[in-house]
Amino acid sequence: AIAAVHRSISSPTCPQPWQPRSYFPSLDRCYPAELGKPRERSCSLPGINFNYGLYIRGLDGGVPEAIGSWNVFKQQPTCPQELTRNYIAMNRGAVKAGLVTARENFLYRQLNDIRISDQDDRHLKKEPSLPPNMTFGIRARPSTPFFDLLQHRYLQLWVQEQKAAQKAIKLEKKQKVILGKLYETRSSQLRKYKPPVKLDTLWHMPHFQKVGRHLDTFPTEADRQRALKAHREERAVRQGTLRMGNYTHP
Repeated sequence: AIAAVHRSISSPTCPQPWQPRSYFPSLDRCYPAELGKPRERSCSLPGINFNYGLYIRGLDGGVPEAIGSWNVFKQQPTCPQELTRNYIAMNRGAVKAGLVTARENFLYRQLNDIRISDQDDRHLKKEPSLPPNMTFGIRARPSTPFFDLLQHRYLQLWVQEQKAAQKAIKLEKKQKVILGKLYETRSSQLRKYKPPVKLDTLWHMPHFQKVGRHLDTFPTEADRQRALKAHREERAVRQGTLRMGNYTHP
């Protein structure tokens, strides 16, 4: 073993202490790896400007630009426009100055040209005063009224509301004035008027006019009166001259 090591060291392929390391390409075969450690390849690391992985070229300036400046919205230049004249303020000032004629008002407006500002003056307005007991966010849900549920209180309130609504509707219909009602004129009344028809009595022979009835089909006078009462009640739905014909409905 000692002879083998001596031969390997004395071999011309192994470097000597005075020779550079890169002069011999087979250096790995001369120096085996240590026990429990990987073999050293003696590879040099890349330079300081080397990037490990995929390099993406960004369009922005990176971190220095993000720290040094802010990408804020730049306000667009507004087109100059002529503001409307505030005639109310100018007239008020002219009256306070004692000017009443048209010529004096014209000269005052030429001297004191007051315009109405169309710009937003929200930055000049004060913030609204908030009440001290104002709640920010969602308020807590109130507890469930179990006693009202057990007593059917909501049902009673609903019934009362329905009755009140129906009463209001009936009152509104009662007091409602019918619009577009056509008033009757003299000509329209004459056009719709139907003269009453005088019903002539049936012809009887003179010697039979005062003769009483000889046939009585009712058992008693009470039955006869009851039948006549029913006949009078049914006259409205009967047809014929004497209301003794057929019924108007089947």
